[in-house]
Amino acid sequence: MMKKNFEIKATGKSKGVWIFHGEFHETVDYLSDHKKILEFNPFCHRVEKTYTDNIYKWHFRVTDPQNNPFDVIFFIEENQELMVVLPDEYQETDPDDIPEDIIRDSTIGRKITWKHYPRETTVEDPKNYVFEGKAFAEMYLHPHKRSQTKVDFNLKINVKFMLYPAFRIIPEKVIKNMTNAGMSFIMQNATEKMFRSISKDFGKIQAV
Repeated sequence: MMKKNFEIKATGKSKGVWIFHGEFHETVDYLSDHKKILEFNPFCHRVEKTYTDNIYKWHFRVTDPQNNPFDVIFFIEENQELMVVLPDEYQETDPDDIPEDIIRDSTIGRKITWKHYPRETTVEDPKNYVFEGKAFAEMYLHPHKRSQTKVDFNLKINVKFMLYPAFRIIPEKVIKNMTNAGMSFIMQNATEKMFRSISKDFGKIQAV
């Protein structure tokens, strides 16, 4: 049975693979600009760097079926991991002692991770249509053909929000399935629009 306050948790997912027509290091530098690329998302209102290293505040603004705006706030930790396959003679070597040219030549990719950063305080204010969400994303970048980089992107978002009383006649399971499907559809479109906007700024990008 649905809760009296009609609160529901929804999950949306989006993904895609793109080929960036640019050198690997050039593409990594571009996509490492967290604030810049997210602001190409049509629902992104603002991205702010917090006072904590690698922690960002995302402010997304969407509208409900009656065209009323509501805000979703995310606190995100970004991490980057260099993916290397070292020659056998360097397998036991301290990373600080490995020559830069060896690391460069052994690099097979980079992984950029965005994950929910838990906080003791909350920004939620349902009466004013402000909700806090959780986001998790992985972006894998690999050198592709000459002067090309392959980018594999996966994003998942969890949000709690309040339902309109009109939905009380619909079973909760049906509502959740409808909401999840709708969120994923919207997020997939937003992700594709974001990468199309990136292509206008970065240069040629093609979906795979």
